[in-house]
Amino acid sequence: MTHISLPSCYFEPWLSYQQPCVRQLAFSIASPNILTQLPPELALTHQFELHDDLIWQQHYTRYIPRLEALDKDPTELLDFIHQLKSTRLGLRFEMLIWFWLLDRDYHHYELIGHSIQKIDGPKTLGELDFVLRNLETQEIEHWEIALKYYLAEGDCSLPSWYGLNRSDTLSRKLHHFTQKQFQFNDALEHRIQRKYCMLKGQLYLPVDKSHELPDWVNPARRIGHWGHHIPHPSELYYRLQRHEWICAHAALSSIPAYWWTDGLYKQSHQENYYMYRQPNLLQTH
Repeated sequence: MTHISLPSCYFEPWLSYQQPCVRQLAFSIASPNILTQLPPELALTHQFELHDDLIWQQHYTRYIPRLEALDKDPTELLDFIHQLKSTRLGLRFEMLIWFWLLDRDYHHYELIGHSIQKIDGPKTLGELDFVLRNLETQEIEHWEIALKYYLAEGDCSLPSWYGLNRSDTLSRKLHHFTQKQFQFNDALEHRIQRKYCMLKGQLYLPVDKSHELPDWVNPARRIGHWGHHIPHPSELYYRLQRHEWICAHAALSSIPAYWWTDGLYKQSHQENYYMYRQPNLLQTH
C-alpha cells in the first residue's frame, strides 16, 4: 500500500462543452482509466493491458474540432445514441465510444467489428466489445470497455471496492476480464495481437476516514466520497440525474437537495461528488 497525493486540479476538458451528450462523449474519450496498472494481487489467466493517460489526452486533442461542431449541433450524436433503448450507463458509454470509433478522420483505428459473439455449436462462449486495426502499428487489438463506480471500504485493497450492487466488485470485474473476456486469440478471421481494457468511471472513498490508496489507483482521475450522513446544507449538494453520472450537465439540473435518497450528488458550482447511501434502518444484535 502506497500513499498517493491527489492533485488539486485535473485534466477535465469535457467541462468546457455545453451540450450534455457532447460532454459525455468528451468524457468517454478524454478521461483516464480509474486504474494506472493492474493490481499485483490479480492473478492473470489471460494477459491484458491498460492504455496510458497520455493516449486518451492525445485522442481527445485530435477530436476537438468534431466535439466543437457537435456542441453547436448535436443532432448526429443524439440520433446515434437514441438507437439505444436501454437506460444502462455501461451501454450508453459503449455507444459513445462506438460513435467515436466510427469517426475515421480523427484517430488511427480501423473498426473491424463490434459486439462480436464467439459461438461453439449451441453454446455462446463470450462476446468481444471491439476489434480494431491500429493503423500506426498494423496490430489487431481487442478492447473491452466498462464504466464503473466503486466505493472503498476497509483498507482500500483490491477486495475492498464495491459497486452499488455489492455483488459487483472491482476484484470480480478484473477477474472476469482476465478469465473470461480476454480468453480469445482471434476474431473475424484476424489474430488478436494486443488486448486492452478501458475501465473508466469514478472511485469513492469513505468521507469519515483517512486513507492510503494503492499505487494502482489512478490519481489523475477525480475521486469522490461516499457516506451515510447528509452534508451540511451550506455545502449545497444537488442530486444528479442518471446520465449525469457520466458527466454532469453544464447547468444545475435540480435544486439543492432537501430530501435525500440513494444516489450521486454534486456540490453546486464545484466538482465535488458525494455518493449517498442510506444507513441501515434495522440493525442486528
